[in-house]
This record gives sequence, structure tokens and C-alpha cells, in this order.
Amino acid sequence: MARKNTLVFIVVLLLFAFAVCALIYPMFGRQEMRLGLDLQGGIHMVYQADLSSLEPGTESEAIDGAIAVIEQRINILGVTEPVIQRQGADRILVELPGISEAEKAKRLIGQTALLEFRELVEGEGGEMEWVPATATIDGKEKELTSSYFKENTYVARDNMGRLLLIFEWDEEGSKLSEQITERLIGKPLGIFLSGEPLLGEDGQPIAPIVQEKITSRGQIEGLSYNEATELSKLLNAGRIPVPLTPIYEQTVSPILGADFIDMSLKAGLIGIILVMLFMIIYYRLPGVLASLALIFYGALVLAIFKLIPVTLTLAGIGGFVLSIGMAVDANVLIFERMKEEFRTGRTLGAAIEAGFNRAWTAIRDSNVTTFIVCGILYWLGSILVAGAPVMGFAVTLFIGVAVSMFTAIVVTRTLLRLFVGTPLAQKTSLFSIYAGRK
Repeated sequence: MARKNTLVFIVVLLLFAFAVCALIYPMFGRQEMRLGLDLQGGIHMVYQADLSSLEPGTESEAIDGAIAVIEQRINILGVTEPVIQRQGADRILVELPGISEAEKAKRLIGQTALLEFRELVEGEGGEMEWVPATATIDGKEKELTSSYFKENTYVARDNMGRLLLIFEWDEEGSKLSEQITERLIGKPLGIFLSGEPLLGEDGQPIAPIVQEKITSRGQIEGLSYNEATELSKLLNAGRIPVPLTPIYEQTVSPILGADFIDMSLKAGLIGIILVMLFMIIYYRLPGVLASLALIFYGALVLAIFKLIPVTLTLAGIGGFVLSIGMAVDANVLIFERMKEEFRTGRTLGAAIEAGFNRAWTAIRDSNVTTFIVCGILYWLGSILVAGAPVMGFAVTLFIGVAVSMFTAIVVTRTLLRLFVGTPLAQKTSLFSIYAGRK
């Protein structure tokens, strides 16, 4: 038994050392703890996708495609560790921490990045109007848009130094372009973005005169360098397959987030110290051992938060602090059971074993019910528009309670077992559990 306890103690020490190293040094690609928007500032947005025009059964694939395109567009901004995920059946959550260009981010996400090519025709009133340029392929009339672009557009300059946006058609786009440009030679071909004319550097709509038949490649002139570069990146990032409508937006300043971090650290530190003081004063030596187990618990949980990673929010910190209380609660149950067993005449070693065994069922049942509540909270948060704090609370509480079971049942028990055979075990004044024994 002593050898087994020693091995378990060594494993616990190794886990503690690993947790401390994970918190101090970069590990598994994780440089630091991931903080939520309420702690480091940024923007939180929720978009709702219009799935009404999709064929039944393709909704999930469309949402996944939209998420992939948004991720590529956000990468253009160079945002570190954005959170982009599905929320419910038709919503997409986007969290961009610490971003200063909020308006640019919203514009990038919201744009369809679909260029439409239009031609001038005479309307019913005799006025000229722009209509989609179409051609027929396999008996079907189709509009010419950038959806037929290959994702390899780039910006270049011609021999005269003029800026050009170079694009290449795919096979079907080449057929459409060939038919349309052949009939429009000498006529303008307007270029529209999201239903509005694409404007050149001079502020005028871009509508180049078609000089010759265009098949595989084409170019757009007149854009400024910034416009051409951004448009090229958007086109290469792909097109969002469904319309997205922003339904919720929240912005948190970095200064407010820093204040939250300071207050959270102070509150958490004060809470842990008070809990440890209570355990030491009331339970003496078992309380000291429980406090050591609590330090191990805190290091291990925070290391798990960093390595998974868990996005730590104010609500998440609340779940972590609550799990600390539940970890201590498990020790209280165990120590009280030990007191009862010792009063029946058992030795210290027997009282420890019986106390842990009898308290286990109560600890297990209470924690299982907590796990169920965490699951419900996480599900509820996933369908709420502003449910990220609820999900964060559920995740941190679940992880905290799971680790607290390990520390209470394994770590504290191992430390107590190691003390059974030492001279300290003979000093009843160190164990408040002995008080009142006759």
C-alpha cells in the first residue's frame, strides 16, 4: 500500500509540474491563456443565415461553407485567435478579440464578394439601363458573375503603370464570357459589386468597352491599389453561399477588459485564500493537505483551460471559482465522514479509508447532477443570440468539477495516507477530526 501511495504521489507531482510549466511556458502551440472579449476587448457579432432558397438537406453544408469563407476573410485582417462557430441551426457567432478596425471587419464579413457583369439595354421608357449579362449553356440561361472566377486573382501593373486586377475564368465561366463579350464588342460591360456599380479611383462606375472576345482570362482597370488588393483577397476567399443578416453586436473596449481582469484576479485570489484559511483553521492538518490539493487543482484546471484552449470570460471565471467551492465541499464531506468513523473506534488509517469510501457516493451524485446542468446550460447558450457567457460558464464549471473530483478523491487521499505512518499522525492536536473523542 505504501509503495502504491508513493507511486501515486509521484504521478501527482509530475502532473503538478506539467501544469505549472504549461502555465509559464508556451506548450503545444499555446502562447498564453485565451481571453474572451469581456476581458481583452473586441467585437462580438451574431449573423443569421437566410436558408429559404436552399434545397432541403443542404442547410448544414451551406452554414459550414459560410463559416469557412468568413474564416478566410478574417485572416485578411490578421486577427489573432478569432472565434467563428455555428450557433443553433441558422446562426453564426463571430468574436474578434482586440480588433481596432471593427467597421472594416463587419464590412468584410457582410459583403457577398460577388461581382456581377451587366450590359446596357434600352428599357421600356426608352432609357438605357443595366441588366445582368447572360448567355445560354446547355439550354439554360445563366448570368456572368465572379462565381465563375478561379480563386487566383491578383493585382498587377501594365506597361503604362496602370493598376490591373487580373482574374481567370473556370470552364463554364469561359463559355459564358466568350458568348457575352463576342456580342458586346465596342459596347460597355458594367461591373457591379453586391448590386452597386463598382467605382474606380476617380469615383466613376467601372464599365470598360469590350475590345475583343474574352475567354479564359480578363482584367479590371481603374481601381485604386487598396480597393484592388482588398477585392482580390475577398474574391480569393470565396463567396458566402447564403445571405447573412447581423442580428446582434457588442463591442467591448480593451481598457474595460483590463479592469475586468484585475478585478477578477483579486476576487479569485481573495476567495481562494479565505477558503484555505477556513480549511486550515477548522480541520488543522487535513485542512493543510486539502489546501495543497486545492493549489494542485487550480494549476491543473488553468493549464487545461490554456491547452484546450478554453476562451476565458468573466462568466467562465465565475464557473471556475464556483468549482473551487465545490472542490472544498467534497473535502468537507470526506473529513466529516472521517470524524464519524473515528468516533466509532476506528484507527486513523481505517477512518481515512472509510471516510473516503462513504463520502464518494454523495460526491459522485452531486457532481453528476452538476454535469447534467452544465450540459443543459451549454445547449441553452448555443441557441441564444448572446449565449457565449452562458456557454463559457458551463464549460469552465464542467472542467472544474471534473478535476475537483480527482483532487478530492485521489490527491487529498494520497496525502492523508502518506501521513498515517508518520509521527505527525500521533499528535491528535493536529487533527480537529479527533476533537471530542472519548
